[in-house]
Amino acid sequence: MGFFKKLFSREKKETLDKGLEKTKEGMFSKLARAVVGKSKIDDDVLDNLEEVFVTSDVGVNTTLKILDRIQARVARDKYVGTDELNNLLCDEITQMLVGDESDETEDFTVPADKKPYVIMVVGVNGVGKTTTIGKLAYQYKQAGNKVVLGAADTYRAAADEQLEIWGQRVDVPVIKHNMGTDPASVAYDAVASAKAQGADVVIIDTAGRLHNNVSLMNQLTKIKNVMKKVVDHAPNEILLVLDGSTGQNAFEQAKQFVAATEVNALAITKLDGTAKGGVVIGISDQFQIPVKYIGLGEQMTDLQVFHKEEFVKSLFGK
Repeated sequence: MGFFKKLFSREKKETLDKGLEKTKEGMFSKLARAVVGKSKIDDDVLDNLEEVFVTSDVGVNTTLKILDRIQARVARDKYVGTDELNNLLCDEITQMLVGDESDETEDFTVPADKKPYVIMVVGVNGVGKTTTIGKLAYQYKQAGNKVVLGAADTYRAAADEQLEIWGQRVDVPVIKHNMGTDPASVAYDAVASAKAQGADVVIIDTAGRLHNNVSLMNQLTKIKNVMKKVVDHAPNEILLVLDGSTGQNAFEQAKQFVAATEVNALAITKLDGTAKGGVVIGISDQFQIPVKYIGLGEQMTDLQVFHKEEFVKSLFGK
């Protein structure tokens, strides 16, 4: 754990604190009102806490879990003072978030036996999917990796152009075909090109708007299957990008994509412009899928690997 602590730099901590400012301010003001005039955690405080978390977009089911855990802690440890509430909430919420903090010791590294490391990115249009891909490419390259991008969103005219702009900005190659081409063929060529070049990482963009879930499932399944013909471990990540500022709408998007494909990682964007950052807690808990990246601003470096302990500490001003 000491090594992890050292790697989470002061600069990253400042970016995280700044990015969560709106959520933190909103939540803190509500928490202060929840305990005003109270010296111990009683039923009134718990009722007030329920309102705090539901209105902070944590979600009803996750809120009830948090309250159950707080009640159990109060009963077990006899921590009844409201001055202990923030510490209790930090501990319990950190434990609820999916992921093993001890594994999060290095950012943007690639397992030596999984090259090229294949990331298939899914999500609806407008959530910051292409921007997230560009920032991922930058961060992986900065970490010393050779990166290739694949423009498999062949339905939207501007999609490959946007990805190509990011490729030029980051100085990484973009594999693309003509508009309307079978997306699976683009994904195949991108992974094959990455393998031929000895690349470390290949990131595949996919269509963000499809007619129905059956179409979505069929297309994503086909893309996965053709990539496995090139490297049998592909895709290593199916990364769902969600817009944190949409609050409960992000839950609905997550539900649809999790049903359509085997999502195993989440990126939650635009947290710097919203007071709805509590959605990170709810989505991680409800879908039991680790949040791997969070977007905290416009700069290339403002996409961070998610560290649950640091996130919760920042949320509660620690």
